[in-house]
Amino acid sequence: MNYKTILDATFLSRPNRFIAKVMLEGKEETVHVKNTGRCKELLLPGADVRLEVSDNPARKTKYDLVAVRKEGLGWVNIDSQAPNKVVKEWLETQGFDAIHPEFSYGKSRIDFAMEKAGQLYLLEVKGCTLEVNGIGYFPDAPTERGVKHLQELTQAQQTGVRCEVAFVIQMEGITEVRPNVDTHPAFGEALAQAKAAGVKVFFLLCRVGRDSLDIVDQREG
Repeated sequence: MNYKTILDATFLSRPNRFIAKVMLEGKEETVHVKNTGRCKELLLPGADVRLEVSDNPARKTKYDLVAVRKEGLGWVNIDSQAPNKVVKEWLETQGFDAIHPEFSYGKSRIDFAMEKAGQLYLLEVKGCTLEVNGIGYFPDAPTERGVKHLQELTQAQQTGVRCEVAFVIQMEGITEVRPNVDTHPAFGEALAQAKAAGVKVFFLLCRVGRDSLDIVDQREG
């Protein structure tokens, strides 16, 4: 997955979850943050950030904040749309007969449905940007939607659909993602129930380029 035009800037503040103030080429700019999560451990005053130039001239903000450099770790892609984009590219190399993004199933919209030899697969994608002591954690804020999707996959698995959850690790050097039970205990419970029902959990390790995000490895969860 590639971005068109990337600029370097310095993070100043985040007035709300949708926008941030940055210093770009000596001028303060208001930019759109492509992640509504907390990202409190990442978006710190003085942090190096990367901006994508918007190609929509009608927008109020000219730039999207898509990555931030974390001290001691490196660059973290915080673009919440990136995980589904890189997973779609990755799925296209996995030999499926058909791939259906945003698939309606039960009372939910699952990120992907795939078909192979008459078997239906459902895949939910979670992007991980939170790192603590070398371990990735999800979520960084409570997600009732995430719990609902795990429950939907658990039920689908019990009917013969092959269900999977992929954690896309949007930073380098991290190979494992654990449920952030301190922030949202219900998500940890739902994930444990899903795994017990046979839902496959795996981690997708990424390379964070200046203007790209690429899946480079897969680990079992």
